[in-house]
Amino acid sequence: MFSYRSAIDHADVPNVPIEALRGTIIDYCRNGWDLMAFFGIPVDGENGAELIAVLGDPDTHTLEILRSLPVRRYPSVTKECPEAHLFEREIFEQCGVHPQGHPWLKPVRFCRSAGDGQRPGPAQANYFHIEGNEVHEVGVGPIHAGVIEPGHFRFQCYGENVMHLEIQLGFQHRGVEHLISTLPPHAVLPLVENIAGDSAIGHATAYCSIIERLTGTDIPLRAQILRRIALELERLANHTRDLGAIGGDTGFLPTSAWNGRITGDFLNLTSELCGSRFGRNLLCPGGVKWDADPALCQSLIKRLRTAYRDVRGSVNVMLETPSVLARLTGTGCVSHETAVDLGLVGVAARACGIDRDARFDWPLSDLESPLLHVRTEMEGDVRARTLVRSLELDDSAAQTEADLQRLSYMEESKIAADVPNLPAGKIAVALVEGWRGILCHVGVTDDDGGWLAYKIVDPSFHNWMGLAMALRNEQISDFPLCNKSFNLSYCGHDL
Repeated sequence: MFSYRSAIDHADVPNVPIEALRGTIIDYCRNGWDLMAFFGIPVDGENGAELIAVLGDPDTHTLEILRSLPVRRYPSVTKECPEAHLFEREIFEQCGVHPQGHPWLKPVRFCRSAGDGQRPGPAQANYFHIEGNEVHEVGVGPIHAGVIEPGHFRFQCYGENVMHLEIQLGFQHRGVEHLISTLPPHAVLPLVENIAGDSAIGHATAYCSIIERLTGTDIPLRAQILRRIALELERLANHTRDLGAIGGDTGFLPTSAWNGRITGDFLNLTSELCGSRFGRNLLCPGGVKWDADPALCQSLIKRLRTAYRDVRGSVNVMLETPSVLARLTGTGCVSHETAVDLGLVGVAARACGIDRDARFDWPLSDLESPLLHVRTEMEGDVRARTLVRSLELDDSAAQTEADLQRLSYMEESKIAADVPNLPAGKIAVALVEGWRGILCHVGVTDDDGGWLAYKIVDPSFHNWMGLAMALRNEQISDFPLCNKSFNLSYCGHDL
């Protein structure tokens, strides 16, 4: 076990037989730990791949990293630990290591596997079928009617009742993890900022944290505050947009229309900081590239108050409308037990009563955050996911205003530290609470100080199965509303 803010030598990671690694994952997850990442590093020759598991205990802020001796097959973990199911499919696809007994080894991203030749393409995938004279199948996508990324949803229905929803993604796999390992250093951060465009700040923060932990770089206090401001502005903009979209899918057009405009107000605040509404080119390893003087801070505070006042009023109108509440309540329920089994994260998890938030479980710095809270609801339905977002608006606006006030009265100081070259043979983990949920990056350096492996786990990777479960025994007409209440990322999953 080690502190999550520190890097350790790759050689010091316990190297255990696969049976021990498998048993540890199962035991730890049964005792409340989270499986943050599980991936393979191919080795030369006929020995398969080394598997690495990253497990986290949020109560003690402690990570455990284990690696296996090289393997080509092993007994699957999924039946005892369902949150591993997609990780194991990915390991099979990327490294050719077979998790024997896995119930569902479908392609994740349709990439070439080291041991399985060419995997099927999107149109060649097999799907579950429920047989019966009155069962019918509805296919949606991957080409959609609006400006939206590709994803295929296949519903097995009995009348209007959804018995099973199968979600097939991977249509736009870009090979981001491989590119990070092969691109020149100056080209990596712009790539990371485009892993999922609406989470540019979150992924950039995770990548920069990996570099800083590997090199032992302490970033200046002023940069820590600016990074938190940017993260909370990203949360405000996306929660505002999603709350408006939920209003639209209930047919409540006032909040839908108002929030569309207000989302732009929050995005424009980020643009004032760095010139990009999505926060691109704001961060750099060692700190940030752009500062905010007192005049800009006070201007941002004034505009923040106005945008927050507008969105609070807009959302309150929606949440005080009986017809909206009737539509949201009891729709798309995910039980607490299912959420735990699947390893759901972020808003989707907190709406099921899971007290998980990386801002508190895995804080990026020693900055106090008295105005932020872990907002949870118990019902796990669309209303719960809506209320979690609504409450987080209040917290993010209050903390961002306090941080801007503090920044405006601080003496001018450095906003970035010098970062040395990456060391050889190290491993580091970064955990960031993006607006959807926890972003996990794992960086492993080789003997020359280059990347041996770089692993990215977007919150959508955990949560797409949660959306499928939310549709069980629901009406098919509930899908748009349930989908929007999760609002998951296609490209964040497809990488």
